[in-house]
Amino acid sequence: MNEEYHAPTLNSYIAKTQHEIRPTIVLAAFEGWNDAGSAATDAVRLLLESNAYEHVATVGEDDFYDYQFTRPKTRRTGTGRVVEWPRTEIFKILLPQAAADLLVVLGVEPTFKWQTFCSRIIKVAQSHNAHAVVTLGALLADVPHTRPVPTSLASDDPRFQEHLRISASTYEGPTGIPSVLGVEFERYGIPSLSLWAQLSHYVAQSPSPRVQLAIIELLEEVIPISVLDQKLREDALAWKHGVDELAAADPDVAKYVEQLEQATDTSELPEASGESIAREFERYLRRRGKYRTDGPGSDFDI
Repeated sequence: MNEEYHAPTLNSYIAKTQHEIRPTIVLAAFEGWNDAGSAATDAVRLLLESNAYEHVATVGEDDFYDYQFTRPKTRRTGTGRVVEWPRTEIFKILLPQAAADLLVVLGVEPTFKWQTFCSRIIKVAQSHNAHAVVTLGALLADVPHTRPVPTSLASDDPRFQEHLRISASTYEGPTGIPSVLGVEFERYGIPSLSLWAQLSHYVAQSPSPRVQLAIIELLEEVIPISVLDQKLREDALAWKHGVDELAAADPDVAKYVEQLEQATDTSELPEASGESIAREFERYLRRRGKYRTDGPGSDFDI
């Protein structure tokens, strides 16, 4: 009988390391250029809503932001109006059942002094014995909303490449704070992993629940975390149906979507290996078990 297949994760990676102080995995997402449809930051917010956490630190001073570019916001409270300034907050989620806890970095991409900004985050992470960092991002792309959301995992660290069976990113060009933060972490010997999802550029408005869900599903595969995403799955399905209706009402848009579908369906796909098939089947079984109820027609198709 074949042994049960277990996909490699950051939890299993850290479980093999030696450490005296309990380690953490850093998870970071930022509003701004790298957050199409707010999918990455919304995914992290839902993760925080789904788990007990404690606030650890705040990174954000006037020197980091141009307030004409990243405006503060005002809101009313029971005691009067308050101003919310662009900030990056760091939270900790305790995961006693896992090999490491989670250090969550959620904020706004700074305008200035990126290296100083990153060093502040790294200092906090080091104080919590960070063993790995995962940065999240979402980008606009020429992909049809009618197909599965394209996602990717990449790392420049040979240890992650071997353990997670992934490759380095081949991208070269303008970059954002998630990529810079990953590189800075690696300078301190802490390996980084980048997770990206693609959003159809013709539906770029926030929120984007379908892309947010794709990020969460992939994130749950690599870190020991669970997210309460039943409502998100319903929102993602409703979002897709709404875009279907809008596209059908405009012949030009419908034709463009059809062209994207053809390009996607005829693109060269990598040869499927036994391991990749096992991974996909495991994902299918896990999601089916998580979302199926006793009634018929309960599986989501998004």
